[in-house]
Amino acid sequence: MYGAMKDDLRKKLDAIRAEGLYKAERVIATPQGARIRVRGGKEVLNFCANNYLGLANHPAIREASRKAQDEWGYGLSSVRFICGTQEPHKLLEKAAADFLGTEDAILFSSCFDANGGVFEPLLDEDCAIITDSLNHASIIDGVRLCKAKRWIWKHGDLRDTEEIDPDTGKPAKGLERCLKEAASCRYRMVATDGVFSMDGDIADLASVCDLAEKYGALVMVDDSHATGFVGRTGRGTPEHCGVSGRVDILTTTFGKALGGASGGVVAARAEIVEYLRQKARPYLFSNTLAPGIVGGTLAALDLLSGSTELRDRLEANTRRFREGMTAAGFDIRPGVHPIVPVMLYQEKLAHDMADRLLDEGIYVIGFSFPVVPRGKARIRVQISAAHSDADIDRALEAFRKVGREMGVVK
Repeated sequence: MYGAMKDDLRKKLDAIRAEGLYKAERVIATPQGARIRVRGGKEVLNFCANNYLGLANHPAIREASRKAQDEWGYGLSSVRFICGTQEPHKLLEKAAADFLGTEDAILFSSCFDANGGVFEPLLDEDCAIITDSLNHASIIDGVRLCKAKRWIWKHGDLRDTEEIDPDTGKPAKGLERCLKEAASCRYRMVATDGVFSMDGDIADLASVCDLAEKYGALVMVDDSHATGFVGRTGRGTPEHCGVSGRVDILTTTFGKALGGASGGVVAARAEIVEYLRQKARPYLFSNTLAPGIVGGTLAALDLLSGSTELRDRLEANTRRFREGMTAAGFDIRPGVHPIVPVMLYQEKLAHDMADRLLDEGIYVIGFSFPVVPRGKARIRVQISAAHSDADIDRALEAFRKVGREMGVVK
């Protein structure tokens, strides 16, 4: 049987390569950071990591992780309710809830698992999930596991409307229209990314919460690309949008700004968290977080609770890069987030330009279908607090040089 499947897979892989959509994985030979070395020895500036605050190789976090592993061991070899909970796990849940401003929190092995486990226990066949069309794949998969009825609203459209989407040719509804149509359902939950990872745009949570309250719905936000650096003190999109306390469920990751390791959390109303401990399958059937990750994440939260220096530096770096790219004539998605999509639209062009930039010492990746829609290929630049002004300027010069060579800018 595998012989037939092997031939079929080989044809599909060849077709992916021919379309210019093959995603080759580069190998780096150093710890994560603003400067990395790729296999073969070349040092490059990294503008392609979720290491927003530069904490992935921070000495205090590495030391805290080592100490936690020395004291608590390498792993737990079990799930939480059997013999996989240690005192630091409870400390991290409290620290996460305190930092995010919620009543309680529950740990997962990743935010993908958190999103995979949050919908199914809470919403049955007589309930409704109303989800943004550009939500992360983990929300999409979590919704698929749930028996609730589903409504999808056109990204960013909060109106009471139904129109033909020019990009898809299919009917698309606004959030308020979806809420009206779901009014007869027992419970309704509006689910959205706080920051949309491919575009860097921030959800209008104030309007989302207003509509949810008007129609009696819960609000769930995945804040993975915001926790630690969006908002005046880094508390994420609820702080940025002025809706702290109005979001019922926050999911986020420890694998981006908070040290870049792994692990996720659902921070929510107390009863929601308690019920998820009893019913969330990824929690009940996955090993708990390793002690080293717990210790490092606790150190990251402590570091960010004491100062906004890193998020302030990240904000300045982001502004410098965005202004420089706009002045150079690149088509970038507007905004204030350190995700800066450089729109190129053509799949092959995006990958070829990323390769040329690597030759110039700038590590970026081309994004193409199915990660982004067809015809929306781009290079997604990500700025870090670990970048210096000189790093930003060097990246801008490389983009200008390669952009002119490839006819992207004049």
